[in-house]
Order: sequence, then C-alpha cells, then structure tokens
Amino acid sequence: MDYSYILNTSVPQKEKLLAYGFTEADGNLVVKKEIADSQFYAEIKLSEKTLTADVFETATDEKYVLFNVASAHGAFVGQIRSEVQNVIEEIRDKCFISRDIKEKYVDFLHSYFNAPGDNPWAEEPYNSSTVYRCPNNKWFALIMQIKFKNLGFESDEPVWIVNLKAEKVESITDKKSIFPAYHMNKKYWITVLLTAVTDFEKLCELTKKSFALVQK
Repeated sequence: MDYSYILNTSVPQKEKLLAYGFTEADGNLVVKKEIADSQFYAEIKLSEKTLTADVFETATDEKYVLFNVASAHGAFVGQIRSEVQNVIEEIRDKCFISRDIKEKYVDFLHSYFNAPGDNPWAEEPYNSSTVYRCPNNKWFALIMQIKFKNLGFESDEPVWIVNLKAEKVESITDKKSIFPAYHMNKKYWITVLLTAVTDFEKLCELTKKSFALVQK
C-alpha cells in the first residue's frame, strides 16, 4: 500500500530511521514490524520519492494480498490496515520532521504585503479559508485546508495549501509541493502545500509573482 503522501508533509531523518530499526537495502530503507499478535508482519520501504508497505504471514513469508486490494473489506483486513497505519504514524512521529508552515507564511503575507486577509465564505467547506487581496481588491492568495485526495493521493488526511496565480504553470508544478490548482483554473493558478517539504523562499517568490500578476 502506498503511503507516499506523507512525504509531501514530512521530511525523513535518516539517523532517526536507522535508530528506529530501518536498514539499507537496494537503495531503500526497510524495516519489518510485527502486527496481529505476531501472526503477520509489515515490511515498510522508504525511497527518495515513495513510502510503501506490504504485509506477510510470519509463518510462511507469503504476502497477504488482500491488504493491497482496495475493494477488499471485512473485519480482519480492516484490523490489519489499521495496525499498519498505526506503525506508519509512529514512524512519522519518531523519524520525520512533520510540521506545517502556515503561520510563518501568514506572517509573511501580513508583513510584506500588509494584507490582513478575509473570509468571503460563511459556510463549509470554506469557513476556514482566507483570501489575501491586492489593492485592486482581487485576491492573489487563497489559503485553505483540503484533503490529499483532492490532489490525487489516496488519503483523507487534511493539509493546508495556498492557491497562487502563476505563469508557465506546467514548468512550475512538481506534484510534490506544487500542484495544478485545486478548485481554480489550472491554466493560470497553482496549489502550493504549506508543509515542511515546501521551499519557503520559493513559496515567497511565487507569492510575489502572484501579487504582481493579479495587481497588473
């Protein structure tokens, strides 16, 4: 199962991963963790771009294929997935730098653009969104919280993002921290994650460019 969405919010720390029990194999970091009262084990692999897990029976080392079958449901497979998710979360908590940069970014918007921000929507799902406007009253930045699945990942985990106007969108998007815009015209707007993996200086430059395009 693919947990690579975590790499969009969190930065792995190799020394901590090795201390946790990961070993290096074929260019990956790998760890095995017992689950289901030691009847099964999860093999978790981390590469530069992916974080995946497979489940095997302890007695036979045979892969438990239902774990990776999205349409497979039931109490037991649900238990296995829950236990693996708990292991993944433990690894993220202990071995990754995981934080958002939303507050730091908001401070930048206030100090550089003197933009206080406002919320033009009173109802869900936008009641936590904030719009930042140019002097012409058009917005150049829209901060909101969405789910990773809105960006094409198989995860319901929430993440803070900002939508910005941009030029040459296709050359800017890397689908790691910068994506085609969520809920806006993908030809002219981008979505940037407000997470630890985002280059803050680049984010600020993209924001200045958005301001200039919108104000023009």
